[in-house]
Amino acid sequence: MQKPKVLAFDVFGTVVNWHGSIAEEIKRIQLPVDPNEFASNWRKGYQPAMARVRSGELPWTKIDDLHRMILDQILEGFKISSLTEDAKSDLNRIWHRLQPWPDTVEGLRLLKQQFMIVTLSNGNLGLLANMAKNAALPWDLILSAEVFRHYKPDPETYLGVASTFDLLPEEVMLVASHKDDLLAAHQCGLQTAFIERPFEFGPSFTRNDLHHESFTNYHAKDFIDLARQLSV
Repeated sequence: MQKPKVLAFDVFGTVVNWHGSIAEEIKRIQLPVDPNEFASNWRKGYQPAMARVRSGELPWTKIDDLHRMILDQILEGFKISSLTEDAKSDLNRIWHRLQPWPDTVEGLRLLKQQFMIVTLSNGNLGLLANMAKNAALPWDLILSAEVFRHYKPDPETYLGVASTFDLLPEEVMLVASHKDDLLAAHQCGLQTAFIERPFEFGPSFTRNDLHHESFTNYHAKDFIDLARQLSV
């Protein structure tokens, strides 16, 4: 197996700690809810919201707007009516300010020495650019579902990366901490690397999917470990 030329990274959970960042924000603004429960509920609405776009129930809708729809629903569910419109908008933009995992920036800089590193996220372009600026993420290019008008795991997203760089699918590798994402990429002919993120869903959630899989070419503890395996 030859090394890939482009590494395409899932972002939410793989590159940045969405659960921890949201929980800390809920604590900071002193919302009267359990911060971990609030973070988990917000994320739970993510896949169903994208499914509504895929099915045609909703027209193409960027993640910022889907996040806001979910936020409004969970605020109602938690019976929170005290937030102003400005406060809701600022809270929704926490997704732009998610903090990287401790290994993320160093690992990306190592991998960037040898590979083109790009995002392949369902997050919209503005969100991903703000996140990169805030967290010092050294991307060579920001690619998003917004570019391809398809959300992962639609094949157009994975194959779109290869097309962007005029490469064969096997010359691109998806790096992700989610096995459904990796399986879909593998089925499109991409190489795959699984990154263990045991605390993605919060400190009290135990992941039971950190074992090796036949459809992953690499299995790494973190980005620095992946760089080591790729002989960077």
